[in-house]
Amino acid sequence: MVAGGAALVAARRSPGLLARKAELTTAKDDVPLAVVERGDIDLNVHATGELRASHTVMLTAPSVGGGALQITHLLATSSPVKKGDIVIEFDPGEQSYKLDQSRSELLQAEQEITKANADAAVLAAQDKVAALKARYDVRQAELDVQKKEIVSSIDATKNQLALQQAQRVQAELEQDSQSHKESGQAAIYLAKEKYNKAKLAMDQAQLNIEKMRVAAPMDGMVSIQKNPPTDFFFTGMSVPDYHAGDQANPGGAIAQVVDPMGLELSCKLGERNSSSVKVGEPVEIVFDALRGRTFHGAVKTIGGMSRAQFFDDGGNDGVEVTIGLAETDPQLHSGFTAQILFLGDKKKDVFNVPIQALFMKDGKRIVYVKTGSGYEQRPIKIDGESESRAVIVGLGQGTQVALVDPTAPRKTGNAVSTAPASAGAP
Repeated sequence: MVAGGAALVAARRSPGLLARKAELTTAKDDVPLAVVERGDIDLNVHATGELRASHTVMLTAPSVGGGALQITHLLATSSPVKKGDIVIEFDPGEQSYKLDQSRSELLQAEQEITKANADAAVLAAQDKVAALKARYDVRQAELDVQKKEIVSSIDATKNQLALQQAQRVQAELEQDSQSHKESGQAAIYLAKEKYNKAKLAMDQAQLNIEKMRVAAPMDGMVSIQKNPPTDFFFTGMSVPDYHAGDQANPGGAIAQVVDPMGLELSCKLGERNSSSVKVGEPVEIVFDALRGRTFHGAVKTIGGMSRAQFFDDGGNDGVEVTIGLAETDPQLHSGFTAQILFLGDKKKDVFNVPIQALFMKDGKRIVYVKTGSGYEQRPIKIDGESESRAVIVGLGQGTQVALVDPTAPRKTGNAVSTAPASAGAP
């Protein structure tokens, strides 16, 4: 009686103690058991995610000929910018040298064009004078030939030969004039081609100088990229951000402009946890870099199953979930990791069991109910799950269920035993 009275007093003083003892017991066959409880369940889910920008524009070193480019000016990470603001500046020394060189070649080409035109004009004038003289000589010879009636036959023959000679000279001069004209035009063409080449090089150098100043293409915040070493690198190596004075290869990513209104969280949930999350569900977020402050958001999308990257530990599958932030902060930028709490529904006055009491057989969720003769396999309906407990329909309060599969072989000392199952079990 004294012992019973003491136990009754202890039970009245610590009713939760008896409840916890009743929740988890162990059968004589060493199968851990739990009992179906009745109460309120919060279907909250925890996850770890990473902040990503849904709208970003990458800023790269300009693709110009030559070697590496030196950064002379670079805005800091999280710097707010407006469209057109200069984010990165590179040393334009090499391009300025090419511009001066091309300008000098352009002036030289202009002088060569002027000289070629002048030479062609002088040669054309000389050919014109020679053509006039040749025509005069031919005309004079024709007049002398017409005197054959009044001169001796010898003189007539000489006059005829002189006419033929004058005509040959005239024909040669006409050919030479045409050749001089074509060579003069070729010299002018070559000089103009040299001019065009120098002009193109000068324009390209001028354009490259303008490319040395990289502006923001939209309003947003600056996020500086990592500057990996070119000679040696390994996974996990600490890599610094780009800074003024660093060298960058043409085309290399230096920074990105992030739309702060387009930041979103991305995380992966297991198939079981994702079934408890729905679009629009509120979320509480704590960023690892901003401890002590809680941000809020809501689920935007719930994707399908996606394979994790092969370098992730475990290589587990997961459901991609994106979360939109309800508020922004200049301190936030892409790459921040965060602890996420999905604030699911609250089930009131429901029957629930530990997650460990649920098993999958033939594509159906089942539980093993403790009976007098063993365990009975029963299909169960799930009405919601948290990370530790499941809301069930079909079992009453106080029903004992197994926390491990009693039909699976288990080692007992040096022997392998199997807990008995009811004859009526499926």
